[in-house]
Amino acid sequence: MISAGATLAAIRARKPLVHNVTNFVVMNETANATLALGALPVMAHAAEEVEEMTGIASALVLNIGTLSTHWVESMVLAGAAATARGIPIVLDPVGAGATEYRTLTAHRLLDSIGVTVVRGNPGEIATLVGAHAEVRGVESIVAGLEPGELARTAARRLGAIASVTGPVDHVSDGSRVLAVDNGHELLATVTGTGCISSALTGAFLAGKPAEPLEAAAEALAALGVAAEDAADGAGGPGTFHARLYDGLYALDPATLDERTRIEEL
Repeated sequence: MISAGATLAAIRARKPLVHNVTNFVVMNETANATLALGALPVMAHAAEEVEEMTGIASALVLNIGTLSTHWVESMVLAGAAATARGIPIVLDPVGAGATEYRTLTAHRLLDSIGVTVVRGNPGEIATLVGAHAEVRGVESIVAGLEPGELARTAARRLGAIASVTGPVDHVSDGSRVLAVDNGHELLATVTGTGCISSALTGAFLAGKPAEPLEAAAEALAALGVAAEDAADGAGGPGTFHARLYDGLYALDPATLDERTRIEEL
């Protein structure tokens, strides 16, 4: 059952630890967003400790935004530990399609560990399934499939829930497709908001592990609602950025469901 409010209440009651092996650009943003939501973040990436840290976490988020060889190996180790424990894994294939290294790394992780959700923009997800896409840096310019069908196709081919974010987000398990129509255009003006959505997806999966499709859609809706509140009165990207954390902190589980716009296609 879809209920972002109930899942948010569970997150705040349990305060799950979300282990992020993520990139230098967004560490502060994703940690603060996770805290504001009500979960606990940890950013551990040394190979010497990632397996142990994953052993006490409730979800693992892998983000390939700033790759290096030793970080990739840490992601593989952490992913194997999470797979063995059966905790949810979110993969954010940042910039897949921009370079061969990024694309191959994303596929290596998908092939070697039990990824629960792949969260990316249309260009990144299209690249992973071999569809037409143009990616410049970490930004998606165009993808060849309609987002809902792209999400469904990606879920089937990748063996994981596909969470394709854009003006309207689409989440699919290969059969069902959920469209999430919350958010604000200012999200696209601040670096790291896509990575925040991946981190929050990890938190929602920890709060609702038995229903990962619903949890992934609820995470995007919750961020979208917070963004709508943050944009109200923001003067631009700078004030919006600060207000986004306030919006996440102020989310009300009792009324969140009234504001989420999630539709099954």
